[in-house]
Amino acid sequence: MNRIVPLILAVALFMEQMDSTVIATALPTIAADLAVGPITLKLALTSYMVALAIFIPISGWMADRFGAKKVFRLALVVFIIGSICCAVSGTLLQFVLSRFLQGMGGAMMTPVGRLLLLRTTDRRELVSAMALLTIPALIGPLTGPPVGGFITTYFAWQWIFIINVPIGLAGIWLSGIYLPNVEAVRPPPIDWFGFLLASMAAAGTVFGLSVVSLPALPPVFGIAATLIGIACGIGYVRHARRHPTPILNLAILRNEAFRAATLSGTIFRISTGAIPFLMPLMLQLGFGLNPFQSGMITFAGAIGALTVKFVARRVFAATGFKATLITAGLFGALTTAVNGFFTPETSHALIISFLVLSGLCRSFFFTGGNALSYSEIDNSQASQATSIASVLQQVSLALGVAFAAFILELSALLSGEHLQLADFHLAFFVVAGVSVFAVLPLLGLKREAGAAVSGHGRKAIAEAEAAE
Repeated sequence: MNRIVPLILAVALFMEQMDSTVIATALPTIAADLAVGPITLKLALTSYMVALAIFIPISGWMADRFGAKKVFRLALVVFIIGSICCAVSGTLLQFVLSRFLQGMGGAMMTPVGRLLLLRTTDRRELVSAMALLTIPALIGPLTGPPVGGFITTYFAWQWIFIINVPIGLAGIWLSGIYLPNVEAVRPPPIDWFGFLLASMAAAGTVFGLSVVSLPALPPVFGIAATLIGIACGIGYVRHARRHPTPILNLAILRNEAFRAATLSGTIFRISTGAIPFLMPLMLQLGFGLNPFQSGMITFAGAIGALTVKFVARRVFAATGFKATLITAGLFGALTTAVNGFFTPETSHALIISFLVLSGLCRSFFFTGGNALSYSEIDNSQASQATSIASVLQQVSLALGVAFAAFILELSALLSGEHLQLADFHLAFFVVAGVSVFAVLPLLGLKREAGAAVSGHGRKAIAEAEAAE
């Protein structure tokens, strides 16, 4: 297997993951500097994800039309420009718009990178390739909290975005040399009406849920945006059934493995999106730690996630996708709920231990889910599969942030006080309860689902097929 391709593509994931963890750690400091509340600044988190949700549907079409390598390199350029704009922002509006520009670049980086990987990797090597793709990406969460906390505490938060510039430039240079030129094709004319409906559905829902509890806007704005998003989503489903070449072909969800992995991953990512938002805020606002101290604790989750990448292939080969994903999903929900019992008196070593375990469970779930999603997808469906999966992933992450913030606001409103530690505890319990439902789509899977990729039971399956 060519290891250079997934490692170069991982540059994009590294920058995205680094950004999200750094911003979460620096959120209270950035909010104070921009003269807004920390929960109000969640707009900067969700604006990035809204941009992803809007532009990811078109990423597969652009990769097919102009060539995946060209689109990937252009996306890196846009992301770098957005990072520089974030660093020089002086108001909330400027910061939110800059994050949106970053999201436009990110919308092309990750799905197009996965598309390149799918089209250049043998399916039997997919688990290993996916693991290599995410190893450098996990270095982002590993280094993001302590580096971001250190910079925010002892220097200026603006420098956390400048980090992306040399990394992105290195990615552009290396991709130009080593990435294969996947031949461009002539895709059908773009479905502009479907693109509009899908974008409005994703953006309206995420934005509406994010602003419904903001004190700066009347709740009616958030409710209206959410309803518009839901209506556009229903409209898109009806449109896609009639259109011969919809921008997001929902027919691909008829594939059992893709449907189960994608739906379960979408639900589980609501929890994953909430944790990086809740944990740094709880440690800083609830425990009284500074950003650097908070970052030195929260980075522990990435250690557990990083460990998985070295054993993933053997574990999935031994137990199969179904059993491993269900186990990882349940333990992931349990370790999320444990966060609701932490107090300032809790040993930091104990907190770190549970964060490592939580990262381990989440990484098993997502490594297996990603590989299972594409285990039965051929190259002709690859661009559609990566686009649909990426849209749902980003919308669910954004919903996680919006959902967690809504719980915090509602809990504080009902108690009639400013944010208290109990509000964070409640949020963790609710988020953990939601993530349990992620195992439901997996229950109907066959035990041998994705065996061609995982290697589990491959010999037995081959013998059965030969007997027939």
